[in-house]
Amino acid sequence: MKKTIHVSNQGATLDTSRRNFLKLSGVGLAIAGLTMIGCNDDDDFQMINDGQIFDLGTGDVGVLNYAYALEQLEADFYTKVVNNFYTGISSIEKEVFTDLYHHEVIHRDFFKAAITGATQNVLPKLDFQYPNVNFNDRNSVLATAKALEDTGVAAYNGAGKYITNPAYLVIAGKIVSVEARHASAIRNLINPGSTDFSGDDVIDANGLDLAKEPKDIVMAAGGFIKTRFTWKERGIN
Repeated sequence: MKKTIHVSNQGATLDTSRRNFLKLSGVGLAIAGLTMIGCNDDDDFQMINDGQIFDLGTGDVGVLNYAYALEQLEADFYTKVVNNFYTGISSIEKEVFTDLYHHEVIHRDFFKAAITGATQNVLPKLDFQYPNVNFNDRNSVLATAKALEDTGVAAYNGAGKYITNPAYLVIAGKIVSVEARHASAIRNLINPGSTDFSGDDVIDANGLDLAKEPKDIVMAAGGFIKTRFTWKERGIN
């Protein structure tokens, strides 16, 4: 069971409201239906075995496996953060990171259960690496969290157009809204009280979140992912 950390320092009211906002944004996903139907791409895959490389598949299956890969990465990162908090971390930052950890684990497990219930083409558990991240350094952890959250938002925004099942699109929309809140929370930790939560580097001239193609997302996040996979439909290898 999740342990609540009580904060009593100045500014606690505002920070508590922000943390409650983060918590409430993820509540529904834990109990959202874990059976997703309509995927019929069981034959469009390769299994990682004896040097073979897993292919994410075609159609909606490919998009779901793509999202699952990214959620595995975020869940793995935050697991490492909360298992060994950096020196000098504040109680507020601990609670924010703990909330993000729980959300990302929920997202990861949601996709695993959902895809497993719909197809045999389920992405295996991936292995990750963090060669340039110092988990004992606040700046390094926050900078990496910012990069991962911004990348996650852009990934969902860019992949939405490839989803054909309306039910999947609704789920993706719910998850990307949570990821955007994560990104805002991290940016506020880095630069409290600023407008960085909607900076020009993530919001375009039309007031919309950036959207990036899967091949660009994999290129940006690829340095963290040790396990190779392909997505022939989207030109990723």
